[in-house]
Amino acid sequence: MMRPYRLATRYALAEQAGNRFALTLVAAFVPLWVALMDWVVPHTAVAFHYRAGDRTLGVDGQHLSLLTGALNAVTLIVGFMMFSAARRCAPFERRLIHCGFPARSLLAAKLTMLTVVAFLTTAYTTALVRMFWTPEQLLPLGLSLLAAAFAYGGLGILVAVALPGQLEGMFVIVMTSLVDTTIQNPMGNPAADKSVLRYFPAYGPMQSAVGAGFTRHTPWPYTALAAAWLAGTALVGLTVLHLRTRSRYPMAPAPAQARSVPEATARAQR
Repeated sequence: MMRPYRLATRYALAEQAGNRFALTLVAAFVPLWVALMDWVVPHTAVAFHYRAGDRTLGVDGQHLSLLTGALNAVTLIVGFMMFSAARRCAPFERRLIHCGFPARSLLAAKLTMLTVVAFLTTAYTTALVRMFWTPEQLLPLGLSLLAAAFAYGGLGILVAVALPGQLEGMFVIVMTSLVDTTIQNPMGNPAADKSVLRYFPAYGPMQSAVGAGFTRHTPWPYTALAAAWLAGTALVGLTVLHLRTRSRYPMAPAPAQARSVPEATARAQR
């Protein structure tokens, strides 16, 4: 299984490297968004309901908005990149499986691609945040952003297989990311302390990011909440994708062992 997995992972990463629009978003949108938070939002003291520490924190509104902007940037970009890859590659992957390529290798390659994309985007965003502000704990802050990226990466896969068109999927990802991160910032939402917010994907990462940015307390269980979102959305999305692939070709192809990996890839490309 390692050879087809390595081949599928190489193709998946090459696909992302060729996604110029997504790379432009990472290179230009993230620094612009973070810089706007620093330039536009004033240094106003705000009260943030820090459930992870069971208390209310008095924080700098500009620095809190930096966290919100960073979360919005990584969730939007990683969600879009995974949505785009899952949707664009689906027909080719169906042909690969029909030609005998192992479906498990393709699914594992997608998760590897998500890990690489989320890590690089998060590291870049964390470095940009550090240029404008010195948080109390930089590494836990980066892990909080990484957790949010994983959650929205799984959501991107789910949206790609659940919605019929590309426009609908893009709208869902953009609006979910904007609403999710905005309503948790008390500067833009006076009701940011409502308990219903705990059911949003970025709730756990937001709580852990605030803890890492303004305190010496790191609420790891809240960071791990994003893992539940990743497990749920990615599992459902990948399962649906696998079932659709199987249902499209009800006749079983020749055993995978009878064909080499390069042969299956060449047949699918034809």
